[in-house]
Amino acid sequence: MSGKTRMTPDERFERLVDEMSAQADVSPPTGGRGFGGSALTCRDNIFAMLVRGQLVVKLPKARVDALIADGTGTPFDANKGRPMKEWVVVPLEHSASWPKYAELAMQFVTG
Repeated sequence: MSGKTRMTPDERFERLVDEMSAQADVSPPTGGRGFGGSALTCRDNIFAMLVRGQLVVKLPKARVDALIADGTGTPFDANKGRPMKEWVVVPLEHSASWPKYAELAMQFVTG
């Protein structure tokens, strides 16, 4: 992460929520517990969420596989012990790209 000040994961995600919530049909996290409590949704479809200080986005399986292969992302397993094929973790070190991946994820779930 480059820049003069370092944001915490929560601060970075709050900024992303502000940016994405300005778009039509996008809703901020509800704050509820469980899967999706910290998620951005579009037309009731979860597309991005903050999990353990990292962005998790829903993308096509081929894109998820490519992000994992190039080291940008890691598999997301929702503590089930098995990766979810359309979800990828984008760690804080790649937070400059969080808006791009959130936008792609929103397009994917509404496409």
